[in-house]
Amino acid sequence: MSKIDAALAAAVGAEREEGPPLLRAAMQHAVLGGGARVRPRLCLAVAEACGVQQWRLAFGAALAIELMHCASLVHDDLPCFDDADERRGKPSVHRSFGEPLAVLTGDALIVTAFRILGEYAAESPGRLSTLMSILARASGTPHGIVAGQAWESEPSVDLQAYHRAKTAALFVAATTAGAAAAGADPAPWEMLGCRLGEAYQVADDLRDALGEAVDLGKPVGRDAGLDRPSAAGALGARGALARFRELVSETLQAVPEGPGATQLQALIVLEAQRLVPPKLARLAA
Repeated sequence: MSKIDAALAAAVGAEREEGPPLLRAAMQHAVLGGGARVRPRLCLAVAEACGVQQWRLAFGAALAIELMHCASLVHDDLPCFDDADERRGKPSVHRSFGEPLAVLTGDALIVTAFRILGEYAAESPGRLSTLMSILARASGTPHGIVAGQAWESEPSVDLQAYHRAKTAALFVAATTAGAAAAGADPAPWEMLGCRLGEAYQVADDLRDALGEAVDLGKPVGRDAGLDRPSAAGALGARGALARFRELVSETLQAVPEGPGATQLQALIVLEAQRLVPPKLARLAA
C-alpha cells in the first residue's frame, strides 16, 4: 500500500471503529481499492518542483484533493445524475449501500477533505487560509466541480466551461495547492492544472465513446445515452483526439521553468499515454 493510500485509509476510518458502521464502510468503499491518484501525485510533484520543505502540509493538501475527487465520483454515479452501476471496477456506492448512504458518503467525504487539510496544516497555520480557499473554489461554484455537475442541468452548455468546472477545477487545485504548500506563488501554476484537466476530460469523453467497460472499470456510452456534453459528441472521435493532443502540448508548455520542469513534463507525457493508449488512438483516428 502506498503512503497516499495508507493515509486515505486512516482518513476514512479504516483504523478505528467509530460512527455508523455502514457509513464508514461506504466511505472506505468509495476511496480505497482503486484510482490512479493522479491529483494527489500532481500536487506533490508541483510542491517538489517548488522546493517544498513542509512536506506534511503538501501531503495534507494532496489528500484533501483526492477525498474531494472521490466525493464527486460518488455523487456523479447517483441515479439522479449518471446512474452508474460500476466505478473503478466494482459496484458504485449507491449500488452497494443504497442511495441515501451514497448521498451521505459524498457529503461526509467533502467534510473530511477540509478536516484533513486543517489537521495536516496545524504546524503551518500561515498557509492554511490560502489552501482552504483553493479547495473551496475548486469544489463549489461558479467554477468548481459543483458548477460542473450543474451545467448538465442547463438547456445549453459551453463545452469548455463545462470541462473546466467538472474536471479541470480539481487539477487546478492540485497544481496551485502544491505551489502554495511550498510557499510559492500559486498563480503561475494555474494554467498547467487547467490545461491538464481539460485534456483529462477530453480523454475521458473519448474513452466513454470508444472504450470498453472492462478496461475502464465503469460503464461506457453514458454521455450519448444521457445526452451529456462531450468532446467526442461535439467534435467527433477524430476531432476529440486532435483536441486532446493539442491540450497535452499546451500542458507541457504551461509547466513553469525551474529545476523540476523536466520531471513534471515527463510525468505529463506518461499520463497522456495512459489516458489515450495507442489502441484507443487508432480507433479515434
